[in-house]
Amino acid sequence: MEKGEKTSASEPVIRGKMYHIMLGPGDIPPYVLLPGDPGRIEAITSTWEQAEQLAFHREYRSARGVYKGIEIGAISTGIGGPSTSIAIEELARIGVHTLIRVGTTGAIQRDIEPGTLIIASAAVRFDGTSHEYAYPEYPAVASPDAVLALVEAAERLGYPYRVGVVASTASFHVGQSRPGFQDYSWSLSEKRLEDLQRMGVLSFEMEAATLFTLSNIYGLRSGCVCAAIANRVTNEFVKGKGVKETIMVANEALRILASADRKFGRKLHSISELYSVLKELA
Repeated sequence: MEKGEKTSASEPVIRGKMYHIMLGPGDIPPYVLLPGDPGRIEAITSTWEQAEQLAFHREYRSARGVYKGIEIGAISTGIGGPSTSIAIEELARIGVHTLIRVGTTGAIQRDIEPGTLIIASAAVRFDGTSHEYAYPEYPAVASPDAVLALVEAAERLGYPYRVGVVASTASFHVGQSRPGFQDYSWSLSEKRLEDLQRMGVLSFEMEAATLFTLSNIYGLRSGCVCAAIANRVTNEFVKGKGVKETIMVANEALRILASADRKFGRKLHSISELYSVLKELA
């Protein structure tokens, strides 16, 4: 802390930077990709025409750059709702308004092959963190135009995808119906997978519910696209399959949304507005 600098325990800021992500206003563009893994930042920036690293503090590694003429950013959130909520809180405070999660997921429906992209329209709120913000009945839903942009990007790139509800959990093992240490289990864990399959839920992941809930409360735009690297029904696991495709779809979706914002001067767009932009981008 520099001499004379005032800090606040309720709003911790160090030399003009948010305490956890170590970014301040103007440091990162308002259109941001959110991988969980800090190691995925390099994979993302390698797909941009220009890129520069910004900060790396705790699990929050960030970068900014240019993708097809659009200024774009990326920051890792770490695993789960608590660290994701910190990233969203601090990014919102410095002017970020559009967030797309780029991650991996485990399919729970038999017909979803590894490598398929899962575009989440909503998330079951088993994340824990979102319950600190809203009643359990408050829905965790993606922004409609973000979902449309992600679908259009997947279509244009020719990648296999599914759209639907995912389940965000607070635990990777027991919370996703895997055995705990020494085969520990309990009734909720044993029934959860089967219950969600019957409900038509597509996959397990750990951050979308937090992202969607906070974004809707704060008036942010958010979406989520994840590569299904596993299938819990067939017991297949293919590490990294579909991750590059997921990154490209997210890049293109941000390009579509940023172009629409520029054309219409606002966020949240109809199908017709997005398609008018797509004709220009073709």
